[in-house]
Amino acid sequence: MAIVRSGSAEWSGGIKDGRGKISTESGALAGFPYGFASRFEGQRGSNPEELLGAAHAACFTMALSLILGEAGLTATQMETTAKVSLEKQDAGYAITQVDLTLVGTVPGATPEQFAELAGKAKANCPLSKVIRANITLDARLEG
Repeated sequence: MAIVRSGSAEWSGGIKDGRGKISTESGALAGFPYGFASRFEGQRGSNPEELLGAAHAACFTMALSLILGEAGLTATQMETTAKVSLEKQDAGYAITQVDLTLVGTVPGATPEQFAELAGKAKANCPLSKVIRANITLDARLEG
């Protein structure tokens, strides 16, 4: 049986003068504003790419927690940032790159083991599987 979660978006107006609202089933976002200016001009508000980045960072970090546990390791701290690149191409815009940056503290792990397990999480988290863009990973072990 599939686990189904939902998000929704509303929009009114044209592409440049229009306004949108993003909501999530959990209520974490409820009518949060987004629009052309917040997506393409750096203005205040959200955009699909930052939401994808947050979702990918969360998914990857949870997957790594599982993989670390399977290796008998537990992180005391992990922080992941996902930078999502949106580029104009001939046929419109495309997400071309996702750069994951991870800093973790995992007692008992070696840097080589940490990098290997992080790579496994990058390849196998559900959001990595759905994203067709090139996904890079910079994993650093602290402590």
